[in-house]
Amino acid sequence: MKLETLLEKLDYTLDAGPLDIEITALEYDSRKVVPGSLFVCLTGFQADGHDYIPKALEAGAAALVVEREVSVPDGVTVARVADSRTALALLSAAWFGHPAEEMTVIGLTGTKGKTTTAHMLKAILEAAGHRVGMIGTIGAVIAGENVKTKNTTPESYELHALFRRMADAGCGYVVMEASSQGFKLRRTAGISFDIGVFLNLSPDHIGPGEHESFEEYLQCKRLMFRQCKQGLVNLDDEHTPAVTEGALCPLTTFSISREADYRAEDITEERRPGFLGSRFTVSGPLAGEFPLDMPGKFNVENALAALAAADMAGIGREAVAKGLETVQVKGRTQILPTPGHYTLLIDYAHNAVSTENLLSMLRAYRPHRLICLFGGGGNRSRLRRYDMGEMSAKYADLTVLTMDNPRDEEVEAINEDIKVGLARHDGKYISIPDRADAIHWVIDHAQDGDIIALIGKGHEEYQEIRGVKHFFSEEQVVLDYLAEHH
Repeated sequence: MKLETLLEKLDYTLDAGPLDIEITALEYDSRKVVPGSLFVCLTGFQADGHDYIPKALEAGAAALVVEREVSVPDGVTVARVADSRTALALLSAAWFGHPAEEMTVIGLTGTKGKTTTAHMLKAILEAAGHRVGMIGTIGAVIAGENVKTKNTTPESYELHALFRRMADAGCGYVVMEASSQGFKLRRTAGISFDIGVFLNLSPDHIGPGEHESFEEYLQCKRLMFRQCKQGLVNLDDEHTPAVTEGALCPLTTFSISREADYRAEDITEERRPGFLGSRFTVSGPLAGEFPLDMPGKFNVENALAALAAADMAGIGREAVAKGLETVQVKGRTQILPTPGHYTLLIDYAHNAVSTENLLSMLRAYRPHRLICLFGGGGNRSRLRRYDMGEMSAKYADLTVLTMDNPRDEEVEAINEDIKVGLARHDGKYISIPDRADAIHWVIDHAQDGDIIALIGKGHEEYQEIRGVKHFFSEEQVVLDYLAEHH
């Protein structure tokens, strides 16, 4: 591709060299540069791409995109820009032939619920007969094929490479989780979302290597509504006015507690063997009753967001109902089939807020006993352990303490911290350090009407112990044990 074609949408200053040269590859990692590459110098947390210019030139880079003046040998083209991350995003879109423009792109942002809502939307769109691409926390899915990714919102080059594969595979829709890190690091720059959805905001991801402050976190979320054609926002979240400040698109609202364009009412819990779900009525467009194959009010909120986004994208009522009735999300209130009259589920709850949300919601189903099995992550905040212990003691009849990802800490030491929180409500507990043994124990001791929640791991399929990730799938442990013993 010609360099001047690639640079078309960029604001840049030409510091050196010609523009009518053929570019063979677009790279931001100097180790991948081949002769004829355009090398983009990114400034990151740990490294500065400008330091790798000699290495890139040695490997045959024909052109550079930089943020400051640099000296290069004759014949090398240098384009200087204000922000090389934004430049990489626009260059990547051009390099892959603007694939996002060939599909309807729906972006979801929020602290909680992005993954669940994305799966709900995917289920609805597929029920309507569309091929769907999805990008998020648990990787990417391209028309049914799973693809591993490094981040919730991948680097812009990887993002547009995925878009290209999706468009080529015949996907008409892309549902993507747009993380605040993705906005902060300009990975989503230049993408015009057809629909941008804001779910909620709570003070998470504040700290070294993430966001410096809540204000900065908020600023990053705001960017969604500066680059989408229409917005959909949750009226029940106190931060909605701040997040939508300066929005450049029309906004549609949804709510489960106040007047909104889409409103869910009459939420009821439904429980039968192997099923823990809800039912709700919608007023506004798509009015009527909808069943949901997932429990809890927060999932109704996610379902309402998915339903409204689908309606805005022109999807019919029948597909919406079918999608919501069949959706299952790996590791998010995921109910596993059991032979007895008890309920066993896996959930990613791994802090006090999500633990309280989950356990208080499960209490509403009036279980015979509520049993919560979890551990704590090593090399992480001890405060989180105290608080999760406190929440488990407050809502569960029994806590089973076990291993999560101990990393460099001892499992027993982590569980001692959890016990501090358990003591605040005199919580009953037992300790079984090996997680597979602990899961076997709860299955063997399950009684009719129990709800057993395995929390903290969710979709993860590993345990991290002293720098090594060992394969571990809770779902597999349960299925294998039931097949052998029950």
